[in-house]
Amino acid sequence: MALEIAKIEAILRGIAILLLVSTACLAGLDSQTKFVIVYEKEVTYKDLNALVVLVRVDAVAAAYNLLQLCRCSVSGWSQGNFKGSYRYLSWACCVLDQLAAYTTFAAHSAALGHSVLVLTGAKVFQWMKWCNRFTRFCFQIGGALTCGYIASVLMAMISFISAFNLFRLYSPKHFLRLKGT
Repeated sequence: MALEIAKIEAILRGIAILLLVSTACLAGLDSQTKFVIVYEKEVTYKDLNALVVLVRVDAVAAAYNLLQLCRCSVSGWSQGNFKGSYRYLSWACCVLDQLAAYTTFAAHSAALGHSVLVLTGAKVFQWMKWCNRFTRFCFQIGGALTCGYIASVLMAMISFISAFNLFRLYSPKHFLRLKGT
């Protein structure tokens, strides 16, 4: 059963890496230039602070998941013979997986909120709508956010697996005692 869970975790991490890299590339490489009234205006992800944060958070999360994927493969290769350090490694993985899941979800939610303002505009602040002029830019950001939210859901599932791997080491009858002690 542990080997099946490790395979599922590796597959989820691989898909999450692909989606996070896709999100970072779609948002980070997105730009569009249009002629607006009397000048040419170029819109890039750097114009929206939430998108800058999104690209950086997704790149870091993809790198973290790649490191964890390497750990999964080494763990499967050595058949889990880590002895006493496995408990500490499980705690670290559980905490870091939850941190990565929460951080990516927060970054995607902030980018979505900022994108809604770009889509609708705000007359009170004299912010114009961008999406009626820069449609390709908005569609590409929408695709990036969709990939990012799917990756966030996958990372939440990975976090559940990580918590399961941690708490199966402990006895169900005694609070925070390892099984067999």
